[in-house]
Amino acid sequence: MTHGNPIPTSSAASGMPGPPSYGIPQQRTTDPAATGETAPEAAPRQGGGRDRYLDLLRSIALVRVVVYHLFGWAWLTVLFPSMGVMFALAGALMARSLNRPALEVIRGRIRRLLPPLWAFSAVVLAMMFAGGWNPLKDPGHGGTWGLIDLFNYVFPVGAPPFPWHLGAKSGLLEDTWAVQAAGPLWYLRAYLWFVIASPLLLWAFRRAPWPTLLAPLGLTAVVGTGLVKIPGETGNAVTDFAVYGGCWILGFAHHEGLLKQIPRYLSISCAALLMAFGLWWASGHLGPDGWDLNDIPLAQAAWSFGFVVILLQYSPSWRELPGRLARWDTLVTLSNNRAVTIYLWHNLLIMATIPILDLLYELPFLQSDGAVSALDTTYTIWMFVLVWPLIGVAILAFGWVEDVAAKRKPRLWPNSAPRVRARGSRRRPAPGG
Repeated sequence: MTHGNPIPTSSAASGMPGPPSYGIPQQRTTDPAATGETAPEAAPRQGGGRDRYLDLLRSIALVRVVVYHLFGWAWLTVLFPSMGVMFALAGALMARSLNRPALEVIRGRIRRLLPPLWAFSAVVLAMMFAGGWNPLKDPGHGGTWGLIDLFNYVFPVGAPPFPWHLGAKSGLLEDTWAVQAAGPLWYLRAYLWFVIASPLLLWAFRRAPWPTLLAPLGLTAVVGTGLVKIPGETGNAVTDFAVYGGCWILGFAHHEGLLKQIPRYLSISCAALLMAFGLWWASGHLGPDGWDLNDIPLAQAAWSFGFVVILLQYSPSWRELPGRLARWDTLVTLSNNRAVTIYLWHNLLIMATIPILDLLYELPFLQSDGAVSALDTTYTIWMFVLVWPLIGVAILAFGWVEDVAAKRKPRLWPNSAPRVRARGSRRRPAPGG
């Protein structure tokens, strides 16, 4: 399975690559929720207040997802397994929330997930239909069944349909743009199923913590190695659930305090051994992109699990970002409040940088061979520079939907905590009132 490929470079540069080799449009990098975690709030400390360490991890995960999708560097999946981190943070949040009735929690999580998805789906589907795509006539989606599959753009229980090629390679957007745009939606599907399964998973974890914690790794060894093959999208969904299930349940273990009960030297040693196993397995099962762990489920599961154990074992539970990290406070807050928006839109926005940058080739002072060569050489860097302002525009245009979904007052640029009046405080009445 593959979970994402680098965005193609400009047609004006070194030429368009062929269509990406997705099993399903997936971007198993992170991405999330939020997204990052699809809920915009970070997991609070046991004693109350935001845990800025977890906020920081989510922000790093989101940035890494964007960088990976843009440059396609396989080593990034080893350096920082974003999706495992994002699922672990989401699991910790879910465990904390389940002190309330389960149906209420699930309904709240789904409510926060769906409106941002609807805004994204409305734009993407409108672009697909405007480009001439007809799901009834798409041979890759089974006619009428493809039309039924459109429901996954509304409620992501399965894989949404999309055209593999739409338009022309020399068009405004490269002809596989729909594949790239739909790529992040695998995360929402996995997140939704984890949310629905969480009451049962937490119940099992509290009664048999170690078997429940390690069961996803065992399942990955069965379904992620080809030992047992489950065909189609069902197989993809089960593999996603297995690969990241351990990280989700590690979030439970963090919230429940299980990790703190284990001597640090023991948990770090076991995590290191598991990570070493993951790299050893990867070395003998390299995919088309070499050491990209997204193509090697068992290696991804083992490496992500061990990596998350170390991150959570050393979790300092900051109420404020310390020292030099404090300068990033506003960006960390913004990215956490708009994690779903950033995650959903970043792939499409990376694609959007290409026609914008291609305009540079028309400038009079860039007509020489040397200037064109210099722009070709640095093209991807300029894409990286340009995508962040475009993400900012998406935050302004669509980010407020996350506030509406969370039943908060909409804010265009939420880079600071909202002011909340103290309980019981009253405003002074206006004169004469």
